[in-house]
Order: sequence, then C-alpha cells, then structure tokens
Amino acid sequence: MATPDWLPRAVDSVTPNFVELLGQRLSQDKLIFQCDDARNFTGLEFWSLSGRMGNVLRTFGAKPGDRIAVHCDKSVEVLALFWACLRIGCIYLPLNPAYTIGETAYFVGDAEPCLLVCRPQEYAEYNVKFSASGLKVVSLDDAGGGSLVDAVFAVSDSVTEAASTWDDVAAILYTSGTTGRSKGAMLTHGNLASNALALVDAWQFTSSDVLIHALPVFHTHGLFTATNTVLLSGGSMLFRRKFDVEDVLNLMPQATAMMGVPTFYSRLLQHPGLTRSCAEHMRLFVSGSAPLLAETHHAFEKRTGHAILERYGMTETSMNASNPYQGARRAGTVGLPLPHIDIRITDLKSNRVLSHAETGMIELKGPNLFKGYWRNPEKTAEDMTADGYFRTGDVGSFDEQGYLSITGRAKDLIITGGFNVYPKEIEDLINAIPGVVESAVIGLPHDDFGEAVTAVIVKNRDIEEAMILEALRPALAKFKLPKRILIQDSLPRNAMGKVQKAELRRVLKSLYRPV
Repeated sequence: MATPDWLPRAVDSVTPNFVELLGQRLSQDKLIFQCDDARNFTGLEFWSLSGRMGNVLRTFGAKPGDRIAVHCDKSVEVLALFWACLRIGCIYLPLNPAYTIGETAYFVGDAEPCLLVCRPQEYAEYNVKFSASGLKVVSLDDAGGGSLVDAVFAVSDSVTEAASTWDDVAAILYTSGTTGRSKGAMLTHGNLASNALALVDAWQFTSSDVLIHALPVFHTHGLFTATNTVLLSGGSMLFRRKFDVEDVLNLMPQATAMMGVPTFYSRLLQHPGLTRSCAEHMRLFVSGSAPLLAETHHAFEKRTGHAILERYGMTETSMNASNPYQGARRAGTVGLPLPHIDIRITDLKSNRVLSHAETGMIELKGPNLFKGYWRNPEKTAEDMTADGYFRTGDVGSFDEQGYLSITGRAKDLIITGGFNVYPKEIEDLINAIPGVVESAVIGLPHDDFGEAVTAVIVKNRDIEEAMILEALRPALAKFKLPKRILIQDSLPRNAMGKVQKAELRRVLKSLYRPV
C-alpha cells in the first residue's frame, strides 16, 4: 500500500497502521496518565496493560474484524481496551454508559459484537439479557476492577499484533439522523491517525503539554480528539472521571491545555476562582461538540485573557476545521479547514457549489472521512456525492477570510452538553403515553448546555409535565430527558400537514435565555 500523503516525512514510510504509529511516538518512561483516584500510568505501563488485554480478548475467541462493545464508565483501562482491540485487529464499539439496557440492546443487535464489557453493577442483568444469544459478557469498573481486569494478570503483556492496514476499521461509533435508527460510522486506522497528526500540528502540541482531560471517552471528542492528540505528541494527561469546576481550577496551574464542551466554559465562568492568574500557566482552551455562544467566548477572554479555540467535527469525520492557534480566533466561527481536508458549500436543492458568503450544505472530503455506515450501504451512498464528498447535514458559509460558520442543521439533530439527541426517539416514547395526542421535540438555545431538549405536546386529557417526565425517565438516558414539557392546543403545520419545528423554535427560542 502506498504511503498516505498525510503522513509526515519524519514517520517511517513503512508504518502500516495506527498501532505502529503510536509505537513510534508513545513516551514509554514518562507518566502519561495522572488520575483523580491517584492511579498513575507511564507509557510503558499503559502499553503493557493494552497488550495483556489483547491477549485476554483472544482467550474469549476475539478475531480480527470482531466487534468489542464497551458500556463502561471512564477509566484508563477503557483506553487500554481500545488499543488492545486495535493491536489484535478487532473493532472497538464504545457505548454511552448512560444508555439503558433497552437502548444497549439495539446496538448489540446491530453490531453483533463477540464480547460486551459492562460495569460490575450491570453484569448480572446484562449477562441474563445477552448471554442466551451467545454473547460473552465481562465487567470493568472505573477503578481498575472487574472480571476483565482479573483475567489480565493471568496472561503475558507480549501480544502478537494483527497485520492491519490504514484502511482497516478501528472503531464503530454510532450516530443517527432525526428519523430511523442509529447508524454505525466505521472509522479506520487512517481516519484516526491522520486526524490526530493534523491536530498535533494545528494546535502545536508537544511532549511538554499537560492536558486536563475531563471529557467522557465514549465519543470522538474525549476518546479520539483529546487522547490521540496527546499520545502522538508525547504529552501527558490529568485524567479525570468527570468534569468538576473546583477540580479543574485547581489543576490549571499544573496544566497547559484543556479540551471541553461549551458547558465546561459556561460553568467555569460562574465560579469566582476563574481569573487571569489561575489560567496563566495554560496556553490553550479548545471547545467543541456543540456551538459555543459568542457571549461565552467574549466573557471567557475578558476573565482569563485566553480566546477559546473553537473547532468543528462530527462522528463520521472527527475534526474538520479549526480556528487558528496563531491568528484570530473568531467567535461564532469554527475556523479554517484542517490540512488535507477539503470543505465546500453547496445549494440545498440543486447541489450547485456556492461561492463564499453564500449559505448552504457543508460537504467535505479528506483522509478523516469515515469508511461508511456499518451494514448500511444505502445510507452511505445517500450521504456521499458522486465526486466523493460527504454531505454533513450541517448548513453554513465561509467568510472572505475563509472562516467557516455553521448556521444551522438541515436535520433536526439536537446537541445538548456535547451529546447528540435525536427527536424521533423521544417523540415516539411521548406519543405512546396515554393522554398525549402528538408531540414535537426541539432544541432551544441554552447558555449552559448549548441547546436544551424541549418537548411540545398536544393532549386530550388531564396530564401534567411531571407525569410525562416520570414516564420517560426509565427509558431514556438523562441527557435525552427533556428539560421542559410544554403543553399547547396545537402544533404549527405547513400546507402539507408537516409540523413546522422551525416555527416552534422561533416562537420559543427565548425560553431558556436570560431576560
């Protein structure tokens, strides 16, 4: 296979996959994970753990191409498990630990993993639910315990690595549109490696960097963008199981960078301890996964002297564009296309390529572009153009300086606190509640979460907001649960009878905004 053009010249030209690349760059003797429970890992210890996990996976019968589903809380062991999968040629399938067992069952049924790793407190229920179909279930907690880790100590850390290539699938991350069921985006060794290398250069990460890592690791932001960038730069992480304002403020004098969702920054701004002196050791704050409000950007710069660097990514592509490290970081924009990534704007109806300042569909292609949707060639083909561009579903435009702004979404995806929420799933559950005639779920601007999940319903009997929320709570992850249930006499419709969600958003947009 030819050497990809995105590989820097300093990398060995025969490097065939992401594992080999990390092996060349990982700092073996350096402390790269400092955890909030005082469990620390050098590069050598981390790599040894991943090797042992790879051998354990093989004892369960895992073979190249098999999927390993992971429904666990954040830990270094979860990251080691990801690399164990890559080392033996398996495909890593991270699942949000907030998912209910019913939600998890869909992903298990679609991806057909050979192994499900869950939390110890779920093991009995999950084993009963899934073992009858032949799926093996093991446990892993956030403190390095569980049956998976117990098995690690009985095997060697020397693992025979699979002969993977840049084009082999490394991970499947589930995403979705506003209709239909979730889709598994297949990301390859080359997708992940090219993106990490681009970010190391774009954000000027070096072995001197110390990243505050308070993001979850079940989606691309915390699992790939943050972790892979640091590992390939030889840096280290202050690894936290969750975001806590006091903790992060205390860590800043030890750190150089932080990656977060807009909610992190809005909550930091609410604390009087966020000052210039507190942040003076930091060199970079990055925001993504949801739109960063311009007022948050300006307020943070005024308090700390740091302009937050906003970037643009998605599950199918990882990172696409970024405000510059050197140069103007413009509030309300996601910056410039990353190296080797081509972004264009097309007309939503005619697909004609538009000029700068015109608004339309954001399309892109590059080495970061996913291989397609798992077992869904029809949807893959639908979202690709004849000349190889991916239709993102986002709407935006370029300004005269080439900065990209995202002005909306062609579909009704809601991003709240960095998590994707798909209205139809919630609407189906609400509509099944006795007394509800119909519903429309929308996202409304929210200073803390970016968008607030909001349900608007029409009822035909006496039913209250609290009753609906109580009915939804057992079936939905907490981040999907509506912040408000609004009751109206009817929903706005167009001449064809379709509910006009844009009109609902227009009328209700000030609901969560300060007066």
